[in-house]
Amino acid sequence: MTDTMADQKSRASTWFRDLRDQIVAAFEGLEDTQTTGPFATQPAGRFEVSETTRRSDDGTDAGGGLMSVMRGGRVFEKVGVNISTVHGTLGKSAQNAMAARGVPGIEDDPRFWASGISLVAHMQNPHTPAVHMNTRMFWTPNAWWFGGGADLNPCIEYAEDTAHFHSQLDAACQRHDLSYYDKFKAWADEYFFVPHRGRARGVGGIFYDDLNTGDWEADFAFTQDVGRAFLPAFVPVTEKRCDTPWTDADKDKQLIHRGLYAEYNLVYDRGTKFGLATGHDANAVLMSLPPMAKWV
Repeated sequence: MTDTMADQKSRASTWFRDLRDQIVAAFEGLEDTQTTGPFATQPAGRFEVSETTRRSDDGTDAGGGLMSVMRGGRVFEKVGVNISTVHGTLGKSAQNAMAARGVPGIEDDPRFWASGISLVAHMQNPHTPAVHMNTRMFWTPNAWWFGGGADLNPCIEYAEDTAHFHSQLDAACQRHDLSYYDKFKAWADEYFFVPHRGRARGVGGIFYDDLNTGDWEADFAFTQDVGRAFLPAFVPVTEKRCDTPWTDADKDKQLIHRGLYAEYNLVYDRGTKFGLATGHDANAVLMSLPPMAKWV
């Protein structure tokens, strides 16, 4: 590995940590300012932070990260903001999956390094949408790439909220390539579709993977802008909806939608499959699951 790539890895992992810190502070700020509604009298939610580890097949340390989870807040019923930087050797199934995606040389040299941030928020108020965001960098001896995106998951959709969320992601894409938003929106619509239910899990966003234009700086800059777009896309929607009165029927609708979300993450999500297959902390991998869900 060249000194340049070592520096690039360090810059990427540092950026994901910085983004994590910004989001944690913003979410705790939302908790502080929520002074009305049925949860306003309880203490403002705070993140519990724990270290996570990945163990290689021989039991040696292969990196890790931080799991930050808030439960039972005024605004957030459960939200996790995780970062990790891991390395090691891919198992055969992961090798085969990456070879099928066209990763060069992975069958002959299965070493890897990966760093990223992953966020999922499940809200107290059924009118406030759940949300997912992640960005990451992946390296093998013969390739590197970026991936990530964000998508909104309301159980009760408001068209203006969907439009606002997408407009922020669109603006981030437009700063880099005029084709990115349409391409990555379509990818999200395809990726976040639940085949056995015949429907999307939410109202979409953007999703991209295997991004390597040959210009590491440009691809890293785009990935940073995707991360920066998240708070302006999500926080205003949360502030608008967190005081909306809800009924038992609204809560029931939210719990059923969470069941759909859980099905997707356990059956189809690439990150869940990769994390469990490569030996990362199972609690961190599965932090995306809602605190409560319901099936009809």
